[in-house]
Amino acid sequence: MAQAAPLYDTYSRAPLRFERGEGVWLITEGGERYLDFGAGVAVTSVGHGNPHVVEALKAQADKVWHLSNIYEIPGQEALAKRLTDVTFADKVFFTNSGAEALECAIKTARRYQYSKGHPERFHIITFEGAFHGRTLATIAAGGQEKYLEGFGPKAPGFDQVPFGDIEAVRAAITDETAGILIEPVQGEGGIRPATHEFMKALRQICDEKGLLLILDEVQSGVGRTGKLFAHEWSGVTPDIMAVAKGIGGGFPLGACLATADAASGMKAGTHGSTYGGNPLAMAVGSAVLDVILAEGFLQHVRDVALVFRQGLASLKDRYPDVIEDVRGEGLMLGIKAAVPSSDLLQAIRAAHLLAIPAGENVIRLLPPLVVTAEEAREGLARVERAAESIRAAKTKKTA
Repeated sequence: MAQAAPLYDTYSRAPLRFERGEGVWLITEGGERYLDFGAGVAVTSVGHGNPHVVEALKAQADKVWHLSNIYEIPGQEALAKRLTDVTFADKVFFTNSGAEALECAIKTARRYQYSKGHPERFHIITFEGAFHGRTLATIAAGGQEKYLEGFGPKAPGFDQVPFGDIEAVRAAITDETAGILIEPVQGEGGIRPATHEFMKALRQICDEKGLLLILDEVQSGVGRTGKLFAHEWSGVTPDIMAVAKGIGGGFPLGACLATADAASGMKAGTHGSTYGGNPLAMAVGSAVLDVILAEGFLQHVRDVALVFRQGLASLKDRYPDVIEDVRGEGLMLGIKAAVPSSDLLQAIRAAHLLAIPAGENVIRLLPPLVVTAEEAREGLARVERAAESIRAAKTKKTA
């Protein structure tokens, strides 16, 4: 009898073991090559083994790995300066993950209201279908029952409303509301972009009511949609923003960005992190930004995204029995399946293409942002092979 793995049984893992990666490819221990259009759930933004990022990590590893925030860390100041130079933000707090960045964002919003003389204002309005992380606070913010079940009472202070319903937002605001938290494009929720009109309306409401607009750009940020951050498409400026995933290119790194006013309540001792902003992460984050902010890079993302969208639209037309809809922005794309998404995911994987499941029966395509048009077409060909195999299986079944 096989011995049980000495790991928590919290993941339904695919029976694949990858030994190394090269750009948009992953290679198994047995030498099989897979086109990676999952990128570790939108994490491997500049590809596997990116030489510039690898060199930055190696160079820093020869100097110092960890210092703790007891001391000044020049790499933090340098990376924070780069981020504030290209965003709305004045202040940055570095974390190790997206969930931690969201925790910081929530605490920043609550502390802001407290410092302004409104300790009763700690409620955050969130949206159905949201995913903000796996901590007790962030599963409460996300509000999905499957993540809340069995972990005791839901953390208080989160009021959920339907995604895209501006009147429901207005109705949910009380004297206890501190802010509104939203993903400009819901990731786990099924690649659901908020409309530009909805985003603008949220900003207006926050301005009218003295609330903070908090954006979760953990998945949609750092070039994923063809802009540095997805909210730029709507022209909306947040007060606080949580970032992670792509900013580290695979190294654990997150950040909470805020305006000076929004961060004004976060004084010495109000928040902290042992590993957050460690020198290794700062070196990697800066190297990733070198790539993302290079001239023409975001245009490249938009150009390749167009190839994807046209190709996926063609597949939808030719395989309506398999592909119901195509959605998303930039290289944050979703295929809403007309069959069980697990069947489509299995067929895609059989074609040696990696993708990520999501809500609403959606399969996410989140390739590294360095993907070429040729590699995009190769991925599309593999999606077509998957769709053809599903159609053939259905035909055989009904014959």
